[in-house]
Amino acid sequence: MMAPGPLMLDLEGTALSDAERDLLTQSPVGGVIFFARNIKSKAQFMALTAEVSALRPELLLAIDQEGGRVQRLREGYTLLPAMQQLGSLLADDSARGAELLKNTGWLLAVEMIASGLDFSFAPVLDLDSNHCDVIANRSFSLNPDIASAAAGYFIDGMAEAGMAATGKHFPGHGGVTADSHLEIPYDLRSMAQLQARDLLPFKALSPKLQGVMPAHIVFPEIDSKAVGFSSYWLQSILREELSFDGVIFSDDLSMKGADQLGSYAEKAEAALRAGCDMVLVCNNRHGALEVLDFLKGGAESVTSRRLPLMKAHKQWRWAELLGNPRWLATQKALAALQ
Repeated sequence: MMAPGPLMLDLEGTALSDAERDLLTQSPVGGVIFFARNIKSKAQFMALTAEVSALRPELLLAIDQEGGRVQRLREGYTLLPAMQQLGSLLADDSARGAELLKNTGWLLAVEMIASGLDFSFAPVLDLDSNHCDVIANRSFSLNPDIASAAAGYFIDGMAEAGMAATGKHFPGHGGVTADSHLEIPYDLRSMAQLQARDLLPFKALSPKLQGVMPAHIVFPEIDSKAVGFSSYWLQSILREELSFDGVIFSDDLSMKGADQLGSYAEKAEAALRAGCDMVLVCNNRHGALEVLDFLKGGAESVTSRRLPLMKAHKQWRWAELLGNPRWLATQKALAALQ
């Protein structure tokens, strides 16, 4: 079995093309991220993930399934509330909130694994209420203690289901108004300010996380480079100060927040040199192929020992879930929140 390489990319449609089958067999490719355009129905999507896995079982299959407005899989799946709703419940009723958060993390994970996926890029650990439009109610809370506790329960549920957790967007996206999909955000806060607030969930939950995704944000008082391209942020702070030893994923190199550097190859090289284990190139096939060609050159194509941490550790089937009391009770509890 080939080891997964450091490039995660996307697919164009609801079925693999011949060109994509060839692409996925290239050794630098280590994962696939799926989007709504890849999903026509649950049955179709499960056939697609099965075909991808059959090509190379070691490939990491991922999706953004958080709840609220970020849910790629909808029809045939449990619709989850925005995580801030669950964080607020925890603040109001700690026992009920803790139970539902844990069960929601478990439910999300079992549904994703039953669909052939290894993990979702979740949970969001940013602190926000409505300051940053791209985060807002994706955050569990503006309060770092509530956000840390809520995300911790959610991660515990994911772990029970056998799914790895990825905290994002290190060291926190909630302090800026700019959307890193559209521009490069600049956060003028000091390290002391971040350590007193935004970094707290990452510090508290580092032992529970298998993955972390850094933000495409520049903190000019700390480093001139965006976080995902900064060895200071990824090595000195995340690895050394927070003792994180899991997988570091770049955020999508197609986002405008990544345009501090030049070509896709240059962005990938900078991210990998800074300490990322895997780089994402989404919605730009030309960019993905450019990174693939760069990696084939061998300069940065060393396979990370950490990547296998992200494979699902259990197998679930939909037939197991349909009569599962925990699945049914959690669905009912979530529906009551709507």
